[in-house]
Amino acid sequence: MSKLPEPGGRAPAFSLPNSTGGRYTSSNHPTGSPVRLLFFFKYDCSTCRITAPLVERVYQTLSSVGLKTLAVSQSDPSDTNTFKVEHALSMPVLVDTDFQVSAQYGFDRVPAFVLTTPTGLVLKSFEGWNKKDFSELLKLAASHCDATLPPIDREDECLPDNQPGCGSRVHEPNIARALVVRREKARLRARRIQVPVDADPFEFLSDQGLTDGLPVIPPTEERVLRMLDGTSRAPDEIVAVVPPNLTPVTVEKIAINAVMAGCRPDYLPVVLAAVEAACSDRFNLHGVLATTYFATPVLVINGPIRREIGINCGRNAFGQGSRANAAIGRALQLVVLNIGGGRPGQVDMSTLGQPGKFTCCIGENEEASCWEPLHVERGFAPDQSTVTVFAGEAPRAVRDQVSRSAQSLATSMGLSLESVAHVKLRPVGEVMLIVSPEHVRTFAKDHFSKNALRKRIQETAARPLHQVLPDVNCEKGVSLSSVPPNWLNVDGQPTEEALSRLVPKFAHSNDILIVVAGGTAGMFSAILGGWLAGSTGSIAVTKEITG
Repeated sequence: MSKLPEPGGRAPAFSLPNSTGGRYTSSNHPTGSPVRLLFFFKYDCSTCRITAPLVERVYQTLSSVGLKTLAVSQSDPSDTNTFKVEHALSMPVLVDTDFQVSAQYGFDRVPAFVLTTPTGLVLKSFEGWNKKDFSELLKLAASHCDATLPPIDREDECLPDNQPGCGSRVHEPNIARALVVRREKARLRARRIQVPVDADPFEFLSDQGLTDGLPVIPPTEERVLRMLDGTSRAPDEIVAVVPPNLTPVTVEKIAINAVMAGCRPDYLPVVLAAVEAACSDRFNLHGVLATTYFATPVLVINGPIRREIGINCGRNAFGQGSRANAAIGRALQLVVLNIGGGRPGQVDMSTLGQPGKFTCCIGENEEASCWEPLHVERGFAPDQSTVTVFAGEAPRAVRDQVSRSAQSLATSMGLSLESVAHVKLRPVGEVMLIVSPEHVRTFAKDHFSKNALRKRIQETAARPLHQVLPDVNCEKGVSLSSVPPNWLNVDGQPTEEALSRLVPKFAHSNDILIVVAGGTAGMFSAILGGWLAGSTGSIAVTKEITG
């Protein structure tokens, strides 16, 4: 919608180059000129072409009595000079090379006419061609110059009463985006990096160590500003302090990394919540990075936002093909790398690593579940959107295509879960069990709850102490220092009774996080082992996703 300055308002001051190499500044408007007429045009506008000769006649008639007439071109200098020659323009012609003045004057179409006093007070303004409006403009100009009103028409011209103008160039997509960047870039506080003109931007960013080993999207001001449109939070708001360098990270810095990861603006609230969750003390991101183990942040998205932004909750959930999953998980990893300094081989000391260190993000297939989804179990409402961050290994298979009862399938899962980290290692910390929809149907048929599944897993995976102690065949096992003191004799060895006592695989049943995900065909579920238990390890954190 046009925002052309209206009568009684103020026209913006400006400074523009002219077509002969000089410059005009509106603040230098001669005091002897009682009025100024601005005529905005572009080379390829037919309406501009029929009105330009008329404006030139007005200039020739009234310039001697005080009307300052300026033609302002939206075309490049070459086309502007061609237009000037074709229409024999003798009036000063200015070139709005960066369209800043056109944007300030706010018209939607050219030609546009603005008549002002020397101080910028608007007397008349309109856009397109309208004979009545132009007659009124001339009457005002003549009266301020104490001159006779010149005629509009010539016998050899057939000016229409009305003719729509052409679209102002400020609305062309590339120009509109550039104007937004100029207007909004003051919001951006991050340090600029200048890419050499002869450098490939992808190779340059890689050489600067700003990638995860794959090419990243160059975070131009335009892209970052567009990303920031995805949130109502202020760009300079500090979201978290990112380990290991404990660097405060702002919304803007997260947006930059989200651009690099390939996110869309509507993914940004998810990334912001994921960064907050991962940087909480409970999650212990520094420990997750510094460990030589396989752990990496695994994201699980719940709630309505899954469908709104296209999170893959179904077939191939951990695989390729979903931009939202891949980019959101990658954005968190880039924040940790580029802001927190969590670089492989320096702070990230994983012995082998895993593909999830590039990205690991899935959505829960809530619609295929017979249970409460993860976020509801963790205290959120069904209509809230959340992200849960879990320090996990890569997925491993639970393959059971035979069990037709919930009890049998739960037993299969318990036996499979016993191998997390090591069969004899116990109790371990959190674990994530991804149950496929086809396995869920087996549990639903027998009305088998999540808690019943956890209970059966604990029963199945428990082993007598004597089976999990180190021995000559396998020196790995439960350390005597972790055995309850009341299970030991005075010599520090287990009592006969204790040797028969069952040792659970997981310290607490709630350490088994259960998520439904995957395609509706295939009797395959998955296990993601966790990292250390207790205060020195990591505990999954769930955050609400807000705008």
